[in-house]
Amino acid sequence: MRLRHRSGRLVHLSSGVNIRTARDLPAVVSRLDTYASAIRARLGVDTLGVSLWLPPSLAAALAVDGRLRTRLRDELDARGLEVVTLSGVPYAEGGGEASAGERDAPDWSDPARLEYTLDLARILVDLLPDDAVRGAVTTLGLGRRAGWDAGKEKAAARIMGRLSAGLAEVAWQTGRAVQVGLRPEPGCVLDAADQTIAALARVGKERIGVCLDLANLACTWEDPADTLSRLAGAGISVIRADLTLAVEVPQPSAALEVLRGYARDGEPHPVTNPAGAHTDDLPEALEEMPPGPWRVRRLVPLHVVPPAPLTATADVWRSALRGLVGGTAPVTEYLHMPAAGTPVDVAADLAYTRNELESLGLSPPHQARAA
Repeated sequence: MRLRHRSGRLVHLSSGVNIRTARDLPAVVSRLDTYASAIRARLGVDTLGVSLWLPPSLAAALAVDGRLRTRLRDELDARGLEVVTLSGVPYAEGGGEASAGERDAPDWSDPARLEYTLDLARILVDLLPDDAVRGAVTTLGLGRRAGWDAGKEKAAARIMGRLSAGLAEVAWQTGRAVQVGLRPEPGCVLDAADQTIAALARVGKERIGVCLDLANLACTWEDPADTLSRLAGAGISVIRADLTLAVEVPQPSAALEVLRGYARDGEPHPVTNPAGAHTDDLPEALEEMPPGPWRVRRLVPLHVVPPAPLTATADVWRSALRGLVGGTAPVTEYLHMPAAGTPVDVAADLAYTRNELESLGLSPPHQARAA
């Protein structure tokens, strides 16, 4: 969905599409039929923005075959769907929120991560709406902090330079720019604001910035306004914001039954506390039992309150949203809602978010303008 900020700039609100099992183009198209189109119908909008995750093998095929890209664009158009961002955080063919090892390998010390990201950029320029001149790709926050040594740091610095050059070449060849947002996350090289600023000190900031996931931001326990201010002061752009909630656990010992249920759902759920304790997954936290309160990166729909005695990080979400689009100009033009739950859940979350954005002064555009 497109919304007009009071500054006159467009802000794109997109939905994720749950296609983690789709490994070829027909499977992707099938998921568009059963998922994204259902969300658009429930919202009653003519055009719905979606952000796709494409497995590496399919991305490689699309990047070199213009006819395949045209087919995907035609399938999107036929369903009233538009794409201005692509998600490239998971790499494993199974996609989705895989285990930490699968999700974060290869990291940015490996040229395979560069090749995948540039493939996504080459695809995106052909998927963008006709009136859009730029888009964004999201990716991993460099890699896991554990095991990140001087050799990996040097390799990643070289690859970041190649990323900037590759994005510049895409822009020169197509006349359309693609920026890449690296996602800070507890346990990654890009974590809280200080670590993120230090790690990105030497990257080409014209084309590379951050994808600010609000659940991850909540799990750093930092103030959203302060984080945004420090990133801006360091010249680091927020390329995209993922409007997610984390689960807050005031007293872990009082919520063991619910937490054990979360731990059995097959997804990794990192856990942090205000003292800086971090575990990569909830079962580990339940075994070690660090002091509470905890914040757990377990995505929950915005419109559903977690079961007592749990709460959600809604205050962090609203504070960050005000900082991102409540000022005289939007900090980012790409807002994204990951696919948490059923199409009914995602449609309800998009409607909820649209209402929040309208309360901050955004409104549907009267006519499409160049993005």
